[in-house]
Amino acid sequence: MKSLKRLVLASAALILMAGCSNQPTAPDVNYTTLTNQTQSFKNLQGKVVLVDFWATSCTGCVEEMAEMTKTYQQFNPRGYEMVAVAMSYDPPEYVRNFVATRKLPFSVTMDSDGSLQKAFGEKFTEIVAVPTTFLIGKDGKLIKTYVGSPNFTELRQEIEKALQS
Repeated sequence: MKSLKRLVLASAALILMAGCSNQPTAPDVNYTTLTNQTQSFKNLQGKVVLVDFWATSCTGCVEEMAEMTKTYQQFNPRGYEMVAVAMSYDPPEYVRNFVATRKLPFSVTMDSDGSLQKAFGEKFTEIVAVPTTFLIGKDGKLIKTYVGSPNFTELRQEIEKALQS
């Protein structure tokens, strides 16, 4: 019950923040993808980026990946990137198997030590449930946060708008 209350309060804060123009910027952290490439969120500036915290044990996370793939394929040629961040409690072999069997086309990383969760939690909002998804503009600023699976029609509209700005 206590975590549900925290989730409701965090969601309310995000709704209030959505209209603010001085949104926080993405944390400047590095990560290593499952294909062993070291990346930095700072290097993604200039692109619209979706960062999705998820787990293979999360039914909603698994269900949303097909739509995440379609969204990535639709917008990637125009400067859109996605990073799927597997939670620290997710067994690496489960994540690798999921990525391979679903042929996920976007970057996937393991947050083995929880450092990405902490960094994004400090910058934007504490990640108390998965999926939690952050849409970040070309300027590195937070556009929108989704706790739970996003409404993909709305998400695609937000991405389109961000790509045009």
